[in-house]
Amino acid sequence: MAKNCLIGQSGGPTAVINASLKGVIEAAKKSKKIDKIFGMRYGIQGALDGNILDLTNKSSKELKLLRYTPSSVLGTSRYKIVDYNENEEDYVNLFNLIDKLDISYFFYIGGNDSMDTVDKLNKYAEENGIEINIMGIPKTVDNDLVEIDHCPGYGSASKYIATSVMEIARDSRVYDIKNVHIVEVMGRASGWLAAASMLASNDKLKAPDYIYVSEVDFSVNQFIKDVEKKMNEQKSVVVVVSEGIKDEHGNYISADKSTTHDHFGHKKMGGAAPVLAPFIKGNLCDRVKAIRLDVMQRAAAHCVSEVDAEEAYTLGKKATKAALAGKTGLMVGFKRVSNDPYKIEYIEVPVEKIANKVKSLPKKWINKNENQIKKGFRDYVLPLIQGKVDISYKDGLPEYGELDCLNKDFLVKNI
Repeated sequence: MAKNCLIGQSGGPTAVINASLKGVIEAAKKSKKIDKIFGMRYGIQGALDGNILDLTNKSSKELKLLRYTPSSVLGTSRYKIVDYNENEEDYVNLFNLIDKLDISYFFYIGGNDSMDTVDKLNKYAEENGIEINIMGIPKTVDNDLVEIDHCPGYGSASKYIATSVMEIARDSRVYDIKNVHIVEVMGRASGWLAAASMLASNDKLKAPDYIYVSEVDFSVNQFIKDVEKKMNEQKSVVVVVSEGIKDEHGNYISADKSTTHDHFGHKKMGGAAPVLAPFIKGNLCDRVKAIRLDVMQRAAAHCVSEVDAEEAYTLGKKATKAALAGKTGLMVGFKRVSNDPYKIEYIEVPVEKIANKVKSLPKKWINKNENQIKKGFRDYVLPLIQGKVDISYKDGLPEYGELDCLNKDFLVKNI
């Protein structure tokens, strides 16, 4: 007999997270094993609050638009469920909901913290004899999930960052005066996004001049010396920094600007560029810009990579196929076969190998002075940003999809 499925999105969104959602929904619709398709509004936290959407009969037009719609249309959360040996309440409540909705297939789209949730739920189900297939689907612009070559969302964010740095570098040259632009990108624990800015350099433009990533100790004094050296050679200097750069003692450079934590205990980052700017302004030059790309780098669907969108969509379908085949406790992902031509194969990895782990940018791609990325990294990241997608436009602006997530009339009642 046909059963139902439940889908959720968790953590920071990406430009292609909804492509994975679309993949799950379409595969579920085609399956004879799945009757109804439910979505968690605001992730696990929303599910525990009874916020469930019926996605079974959503319009084909809105579903089509999802492929290139940024952000998490189901809504997201950073809610952390504790180990069930410490507190079982969330597990009891969630699986009671799952039982009421007759759920046989559970899909969670997220990063390493989300895979921790998948792992905990799967182990709890197995230990308590609950028949359910639980699958993880990766997403994160940070590209820091272990066991897989790259993460959906990273390619599009990299494309946006490289494009933005190209444009910033060109803007920096319009005045006949000395100036410095410090561009801060995401990356609490890894420098994958900052490293991608090296793609801005080509035969017409050399930018950024320096890249500082989270994997190496950051010295403010050396930073000042680096900028001063470059300013003796040229009038404009463009620097890219990871938000998570730390000094030799492990203290975040932006620590004095960031004192709060999220539900997973991670320090809320951001502010490295504004902290560094005063060291340059008034000392080396007067025109200094601190630029934080912030949420733009993960929401820029107008700059989405076709490769990224296609892979994210396919992962949604692959996860559904695996769950329907009776697999559980796994995350789908990629293994790279070759760079030229770019070729990957889809793999399945136990989530317990991924949960709460961070994949750092390999030191082999960081130069000796720890202020730039080697050319070899280009071979890794360039295939991930390829292709332009056919986005639907209305009145001159991108037309994005919605799933009525903010309309309470579409919430499932009496559960």
